Amino acid sequence: MPLSEHEQRQLEQIEQALYSDYPKLAQSVRSQDPKVHYKRRVVEAAIGFVIGVGLLLAGVISKIIFVGVGGFLVMLACAMWALTSWRHMGGVVSGRGTATPVAPGQATGRGGGKSRRGRRERSGLGFMERLEERWRRRQEGGR
Repeated sequence: MPLSEHEQRQLEQIEQALYSDYPKLAQSVRSQDPKVHYKRRVVEAAIGFVIGVGLLLAGVISKIIFVGVGGFLVMLACAMWALTSWRHMGGVVSGRGTATPVAPGQATGRGGGKSRRGRRERSGLGFMERLEERWRRRQEGGR
C-alpha cells in the first residue's frame, strides 16, 4: 500500500533527523544491501550448526548427556536462525499465504463448503482470512 503525502513527509523528516544526529550510522545503514547481511547470517548459522553436530557427537561418544543435549539445542537454534535469515533474504517474511478472491459462481473445489472436508480445509486458513471470507460472502448476498 503506498504511503500518503503526509506519511512520506514524516518519513523524510525522520530520515533527515537521522542523518543530522547520527551521520555514521545513517551512512553505514544506507550503503549496505540487506541481502548481504542475511547471507552472512545464514553462513554463521551453518557454522553454528556444524559446531552443534560436533557437540552432539562429543556428548554421545563421551556419554555426557548434557553435552549431547546442548549440541542438539545449538543445532536446533542455528537451523531456525538460518531458516528465518533465508526467508528474509528471499523476501518471504511470513509463512502465511494470502487468500485468493473467488469470483461469484466460480468453483472452489470444496464441494459446497458445508461438508466436513470443506470445513477442515477452510480451518487451515488464518483467523483474518476466515473473517475476510465471511465478510465477502455477506457482501455478495450469500451466506
